[in-house]
Amino acid sequence: MKISLNEAAPATGPLAGVRVLDLSAVVSGPLCGQVLGDLGADVVKIEAPNGDATRRLGMPDECGFTGWYLNFNRNKRGLAVDLKTEGGVEIVRRLAREADVVVENYRPGVADRLGVGYEALRKENQRLIYVAISGFGPDGPYRDRPAYDSVIQGYAGFMPTQGGDGEPTLVRSIAADKVSGMTATYAILAALFAREKNGGAGQRIDVPMLDSWVAYILPDIFLDRSYADRPEPGPPPNIHRTWATKDGHVVMMLIEDHQFHAMCRVVDREDLITDPRCVTIIDRFMNAETLFPEIERGLAKWTTQELVDRADEFGAPLAPANGIVEMMADPQAIHSKIVFDVKHEDAGTLRYLRSPVRFSETPTSFHAHPPKLGEHNAQVLREAGYSDDEVAVLRETGAIV
Repeated sequence: MKISLNEAAPATGPLAGVRVLDLSAVVSGPLCGQVLGDLGADVVKIEAPNGDATRRLGMPDECGFTGWYLNFNRNKRGLAVDLKTEGGVEIVRRLAREADVVVENYRPGVADRLGVGYEALRKENQRLIYVAISGFGPDGPYRDRPAYDSVIQGYAGFMPTQGGDGEPTLVRSIAADKVSGMTATYAILAALFAREKNGGAGQRIDVPMLDSWVAYILPDIFLDRSYADRPEPGPPPNIHRTWATKDGHVVMMLIEDHQFHAMCRVVDREDLITDPRCVTIIDRFMNAETLFPEIERGLAKWTTQELVDRADEFGAPLAPANGIVEMMADPQAIHSKIVFDVKHEDAGTLRYLRSPVRFSETPTSFHAHPPKLGEHNAQVLREAGYSDDEVAVLRETGAIV
C-alpha cells in the first residue's frame, strides 16, 4: 500500500506535544524513540558526526540510509552533534532544558563523562525523565562489559530451550535488543503518567538488557521452577515447532481439548479424540513420543493450503509458516496495511512496517522519514534559540556537522 506524506502536518497520537531527545544508537534506544515518535512525540535524534552505526550496516544509499537505519528511526528529526566539543555538549544541555524525555544507550558512566548524564541535565530540568539502556545495568560485576544482543541471549538461559535436542541456539533476530527498547518505552509511558500524578518531578530509569530479556523470554520456560522446593523439572515436549505438510510447513498450538479435537478432524484422525493417550493436555504431553509421529503423518498427507482451509472449517489454531513474501501477500496483512510504501524525494519509494496499535481518538501517524545525517540541524537549533550566526559558528568549530 502506498501512502502520501505531509511533513508539514502536525503529528497525531497520544504523545503529541511530548519532547524527546534520542541520544541512542543501533537498535534498543532508536526503537524506543521510533515508537515514541509513532505515538506523536517530537523526537530529535542526536547523532555523532559519523552517524548511527546502522547507517553502515549494509550499502548506504545517496541519503545515507540502509535498511537497518530505516526500520528504527522514522518519525524523528535529525541533529548531528560532536559531544567531544564544548559547543556540542551545550547544544544537548540546552535542548534538554525543554525536553520531557532523554533516551541513551551508552555504557554506564559514558554520558556522565561527556557531560550529558542525568545529574547534569536534571539540574536545569527537574521534570526530565532520563532513560539509560545498558547491557547489565549501572552496577554489578558486569557493569562495564560490552553487551550486544547475542551476548545477552547467551547469559539469559533460553538458548538450550531454543536449541531443543540439539546445540544451544540463538533466536535469529536481535530480539533482546528490541525487547529492551520496548521495555524502555513502557517505562517512559509509566514515568510520564507518574510525573503528572506526583507534582511534575521526573526521574531516572535504568533498563538493563539482560533483565529485560529474561523478564520477557523466560516466564513460559520458568514454569515448574516457580516452586523452589521441587526438584529440577525435565525438558518439556517441543510444541513450539513446525510440522511438515505435503508442500511446506504449518505451525499450530493446541491448548484446549476442543482445539485438539478440531485438529483430529482436520487430519481425518477422529479416532484420536477418544484415545486414552489424548484425554487431557497432560496426557498428550506425557505421550508425545508416540502421539506426535501420528500427527506428523496425518499432516503430511495434505498441502499447506488444504490444512489452512480445513483448520478454518473446524476451528483449529493453525497457520502456514510464511516467509516475508507470503506475509506481505496475506489477506489479513493487506487488510491491516501492515506494510506500506512512502515516496522519498531522494531515496525513492521506501517501505515501512505499520505501528501495531489502534487508538480510537488519538491515532498514530507516519509524519517523517528517518532523517539524513544532520538534516534538521538548523531547524532544531533555531527552535532552541540559536541565531543564524551562532549556528554558523557551531558548524565552523565542528560542534555540528
